[in-house]
Amino acid sequence: MDEGKRLTPEEALKIYNKEKNGKLKIYLGYSPGVGKTYTMLREANIRARRGEDICIGYIEPHDRKATTEQIGILEEIPPLEIEYCGKRYKEVDVEGIKKRKPATVLVDELAHTNIKGSKNKKRYEDILEILGAGINVHTTMNIQHLESLNDTIHIITGIGVRETIPDKIINIANEVEVIDISSTSLEERLKRGEIYNLQTVPNALKNFFRQGNLNALREIALRQIAQEVDNNLIEYMKDKKITTNWHTTERVLVSISSSPKAGRVVRYGARIAQRYKCEFYVISIETTGILKKGFTEEEWKVIEEHENLAKTLGAEVVRLKGKDIVKEILKFSSEKRITQIVLGHSKRSRLTTFFRGSVINKIIEDSKGAEIRIVPWENM
Repeated sequence: MDEGKRLTPEEALKIYNKEKNGKLKIYLGYSPGVGKTYTMLREANIRARRGEDICIGYIEPHDRKATTEQIGILEEIPPLEIEYCGKRYKEVDVEGIKKRKPATVLVDELAHTNIKGSKNKKRYEDILEILGAGINVHTTMNIQHLESLNDTIHIITGIGVRETIPDKIINIANEVEVIDISSTSLEERLKRGEIYNLQTVPNALKNFFRQGNLNALREIALRQIAQEVDNNLIEYMKDKKITTNWHTTERVLVSISSSPKAGRVVRYGARIAQRYKCEFYVISIETTGILKKGFTEEEWKVIEEHENLAKTLGAEVVRLKGKDIVKEILKFSSEKRITQIVLGHSKRSRLTTFFRGSVINKIIEDSKGAEIRIVPWENM
């Protein structure tokens, strides 16, 4: 092995720990009834028939006949039965799964809160323990249970989601598969009694299963997986040292100055970002050097006004320092894989432009892979 490429002990340990842990697959949906558990069971039966050692650790079929039928030939590891307040509840038998040690185990409803008396408080903690034992886990969840989306989901649906999971659980998943059907098809399933008892359907249609709710949740779920795919692509490009921009998703950058008119450029960039529903950055660059004094107090006040506007329009605001404005814009664009750079007309005089060149022209000449949009002051 080449001495220069030898792993450090820490790097080797990290790889070992990652390899000895089981792999996590999440079947992600935007609503009850889209078919997460059904799909997980169906695919597990296919793999079991191929000879894979795959078992059921816990399944919640919700009295749905079609889901129950998908259990098929799968071996079931009996759940624990815990008595609480005079009733008996079933929970995942973590120790039983570890003792049986199948190659893969199915554990439904990732966001579930375990009954008091269970080994762990949350089911995702059960799953992390099983993964740590070197067993692969397949599980299910709906997008509304993601902790970072809790407030957003409440605004959309008017329903507070009490059972949530940390975002890191999705981040450590080796695979996330979105189970998606149209909101119209889901509504039809509901009306046929395939999701809940027919007596509860009218009330469900007026509350959680309103078309507006379903469409919003579906979009959130699809955007979540798109972000996961994008993150994986970025990691791949870093590993392979790929510096070209593949334009798989739009990212908008606006560079502002202390000009009072820069707010117009921010609004223009915001319209583009809203159109694509994409990442949106607004940067200011304070030049440094022997003959460059940076922004004055008055100029900072103007920039802060533009930054406040940018924040209200959904932008991430960044302040940079550097000797060369063009280099700083291009460096930031490369790091963030910007696809569209929005600039206002330069304030430089013709004489300054003659001796020092045009910022806009230099960016156009040196930018790789980004579309440059120039906003004329007088036409806005």
